[in-house]
Amino acid sequence: MAVIQELIRKEEDGTLSFGNYLLDVKTKVTDYEHEGDLYKVKTYRKITKLERNGMFVYESVPGTAVYNFKEKENELSFEVTGKDTAQITLELEAEKEYEIYKNQSFLGEIKTNLGGKLMFSVELSEDRNDFIKVVKL
Repeated sequence: MAVIQELIRKEEDGTLSFGNYLLDVKTKVTDYEHEGDLYKVKTYRKITKLERNGMFVYESVPGTAVYNFKEKENELSFEVTGKDTAQITLELEAEKEYEIYKNQSFLGEIKTNLGGKLMFSVELSEDRNDFIKVVKL
């Protein structure tokens, strides 16, 4: 699948896409305005990280490309692709339970820590996008 050449972009449906795991050198875009918020993305083959208004939102190790990233009140969803198994970290509400789905398959329930971090691993393949959905219980 294609990576995000411009590193971050707004899609026609209002969602964000970001990340380029093919880069050998860490590259970033700062102060990308979207719906009144300022985003910063840092990405390359080893890591992809997204911040909103200076606060952590998403990180993957190794780097990934993320499509149609969308946050609702009790749900976060996106499509992701990459070369290998990736550890993904999301910033959500502290000490809450969440269900994780990959391509509509239930992966399990995870409780965020005191800082609101939720971590999980997914096997990825460059020839497809996997749909990830995180639902607050």
